[in-house]
Amino acid sequence: HRAMASGCRDANPTLKRCLGVLRDARNDSEQFAALLLVTKAVRAGEVDAKTRRQIFDAIGFTFPNRLLTSRQLPDGCPQHTFQALGLTLLACFCTDPELAGHSQILNKIPTFNDILLSPCHPDSTSMIDDVYQCLSAVLATSRGPRELVTKGTVSALCQAYMNGSYGSDRALKLLLGLLAVAEVKCWQREAPQLLAVLSKLSNDFLKTEDITKFELCELLPHFIPVSPPLTQDSQGCECLHRLYKGLADILGSKLSQSQRDPALKLAACLVQACGSEWIPAGKAGSKFLALLVNLACVEVRLSLEEPDPLEEEGKKEVVTACYVLIEMGIQECLREEKPLLEEVQKVQLMRIMEEAFGAVIFYLRQVKQEDLQDPFIFASVRILGAWMAEETSCLKQEICELLPFLLHYAKKLFKEGSSAVSAPQPEPVSSQGSALPQDALRFLLPGFCHLTAEDRPRAILISEGAPALLCEYFLHQWKVLISKPQSLTLLTSTEMSLQTSCGIFLNLAVTAPELIRQDKSFSSLMDTLLKSLPLLLPQKDQLVLAANICTLGLMMARILASSAVLQETHSAKEFFRAAILFLSQAHTAHTEPGSDSPAMAVAPAYSSAWADIRELWFLGMQALAACVPLLPWLPQAVLQAQWLEALSHLLSSVAPASVDLELVAAFQGVLVELSRASERCQAVILSHHGMEWANLHGMAALEQCLAEQ
Repeated sequence: HRAMASGCRDANPTLKRCLGVLRDARNDSEQFAALLLVTKAVRAGEVDAKTRRQIFDAIGFTFPNRLLTSRQLPDGCPQHTFQALGLTLLACFCTDPELAGHSQILNKIPTFNDILLSPCHPDSTSMIDDVYQCLSAVLATSRGPRELVTKGTVSALCQAYMNGSYGSDRALKLLLGLLAVAEVKCWQREAPQLLAVLSKLSNDFLKTEDITKFELCELLPHFIPVSPPLTQDSQGCECLHRLYKGLADILGSKLSQSQRDPALKLAACLVQACGSEWIPAGKAGSKFLALLVNLACVEVRLSLEEPDPLEEEGKKEVVTACYVLIEMGIQECLREEKPLLEEVQKVQLMRIMEEAFGAVIFYLRQVKQEDLQDPFIFASVRILGAWMAEETSCLKQEICELLPFLLHYAKKLFKEGSSAVSAPQPEPVSSQGSALPQDALRFLLPGFCHLTAEDRPRAILISEGAPALLCEYFLHQWKVLISKPQSLTLLTSTEMSLQTSCGIFLNLAVTAPELIRQDKSFSSLMDTLLKSLPLLLPQKDQLVLAANICTLGLMMARILASSAVLQETHSAKEFFRAAILFLSQAHTAHTEPGSDSPAMAVAPAYSSAWADIRELWFLGMQALAACVPLLPWLPQAVLQAQWLEALSHLLSSVAPASVDLELVAAFQGVLVELSRASERCQAVILSHHGMEWANLHGMAALEQCLAEQ
């Protein structure tokens, strides 16, 4: 062994000699000697891919495995000689992607982890290098990330980095690679270890005063998890506070662009993960938040108002980060409970943000057709949608002029996304809440809801084909809702899109009833509404969506009363049965402790959502009353539901003072129409002391109607 090793120091083995000796070796000693020649060549980098494969074909995994596990060393050999040789061969094999993903390599991951965590001696650094080479190769394979996470490599890398031993910089680099492809799994399994690394990095970030501070700005976003939130853990909160202080130091100083950009991106990453919770309340925190949003707005204007914007490499990523900060600014300016900003700061920021959104609109007006696939366009439309959702008075003229582009863009993405989703997919389509790859409409809906309440923008939206697109989008989202019951995140955003779409259609039903009658898209929408409410109503956690669909269906039914689908069809009867159930169960009699008489109260099942559905309920009652004379079969549906008996009992039992005038008017409107349209309805009301409780609650119109009949 010693003679052979000595001979290798000056050797320059050729492929022929290496493979020849391996092939002709008669025993382990000769094969071991030959392996010294092979590893000498490998470490010298003198073998190409073909050579490496020939070496593997000559010895396979068996001999490296024996080397890794052997404890019998020749006299005079360093302790880890065999292990080091085995690792060198495995590192050589791992340069072949096919071999790097082989089960014989993957099952060595625990061994690799142990070597990383063993004390590093000066003569074992090559082993550490080989382990990192193997782990890096495994990470690049399809199975690798999952195997590394499940076999404990994340913990080993964290400890190797924290120990600061040889190769710790490579441990950090590997951690970055793992987090990039398996962040959620990494944090689920190894949160304490990753938090320890983040704690060290954030501490270094706060304390260092040289160029390292800006390098850490680039590094830290990779260690900020979206889940679990850092704010749930005391150590995580400490990390966030250090990051806040470090960023406050940076952004409060005079910076070059190359220094400011990483800081803005780090701040945006923190906002995406924690909202504004990482910014402390108080004067210093509000000043920092205002500065952050101000800098973001300035960056957006400087970047987008140029004749050839965003030509500089990496600039789109910086502006996208600024969009995140501006969206936080919008939310904080609207926040009323425990606001971080003072009123003066809010007014100033709204003016500054208005200028930034002027630049966004300016940029979008210049977008060429061939650039529509650029993700930055999507980010720009998304942030403009956030502004339109909250601020309707500023930039109205500019937004109206941009509406044709926004609709064209949203329609293009929706059509492409729908095709992609409906086509056969090897794996489920990754979504951001709507089962569409890029759903621009989702972010534009709130703004469209405001705009359809105003004459000029509504006219533009109608002329550009928005109603048909929105109907098609609603039908798509409804299919998503009923087909994906297992995904909470997906359901939440899908529900919100459906609810906001209902708001748009309600605006159109009130302001443009002729459009509802003439556009065939609304016939399809009506048909879907009739079928959807009976499915939704039993789902108590979807009461807000049910209220939207119920009210919209009733409002459209009074416009489309003559259509075939509403002529006592099964779906129409089921819809109105569900609508009557929804409207009739909203109120109940409740007796407070110490009180003698019951009072009118919102039913417990409705109370948590009442703030969101109150106006919809009242509008639904008005629409139901309007439907009664238009649909001759509707009074019979009310009788079958026995609502009149229940309502008579309720109004007879509660104190008149507990029933406000708006509620009296809502009940009276329905009761008068039913009494006029149906003698049987009138008889039921009268037989349940209708004249008495009508008088008691000041329902003069109902009293008169009952008396006349």
